[in-house]
Amino acid sequence: MLKNKLDFIFRTFFFSLLIFAAKAQTPNFEEIINIHVWSELDAYPELAEAQNTEAGIFDYSTKRIKDVAPFLINGMVYGWNFTYTPSDKMRAIDEYFEISPINQINTEENPITYKNPWIQDNLVHIWTEYARTKNQIHSFKAWKTTTTQKTQGIGTASVKLGFEGITAATKNAIRDGIRNFYRPIIKNKPKEISGRIIISKEPKIGITQGQYSVKLDFFLETDRIIKHTIF
Repeated sequence: MLKNKLDFIFRTFFFSLLIFAAKAQTPNFEEIINIHVWSELDAYPELAEAQNTEAGIFDYSTKRIKDVAPFLINGMVYGWNFTYTPSDKMRAIDEYFEISPINQINTEENPITYKNPWIQDNLVHIWTEYARTKNQIHSFKAWKTTTTQKTQGIGTASVKLGFEGITAATKNAIRDGIRNFYRPIIKNKPKEISGRIIISKEPKIGITQGQYSVKLDFFLETDRIIKHTIF
């Protein structure tokens, strides 16, 4: 009888821990950003990091995670300004796309927490957590107004580029999402579109056929659309 009762208590307690852990790792972008980040255990052979014979076993993956996490979290807290010129063969115009951070998080005053690491499929995984400040919470809520548009995009870039490959794939995902949004609503290709975006959900990063693949959902605001002058 006692054994069964203790077993029941243990199983109930263990199940409660699982529920708590699941809730703790559910992203809440309004107040606390909680995202899963991973890194390869070893650097790609062609990268400079791979030539460092004095590096510890987790030095590369630790540095990579601490590069990727602030980059993505900054995109969820502040986002990017963008300028986009679609390609136009009739006018001999090449596509142009550029992004720049709207602002930068201060990880010294408000640090990112790294917890619950594990290794799976030759990758180092970890949960990262960032608590928004009151001003950042207010700012994100403002993005969720009825005037803000939603879109999503997917971008890729070579794993040979290392961290720059992830940033390039992210930029390509933003460009893809912007294309997806404007193409159905703008009949004639404009000279330039400018605006800003912010990541609205947890980013999805994977590797497919030697390419980083980044999928982003984001809010979008248009600053201006400049049309070509008609002669």
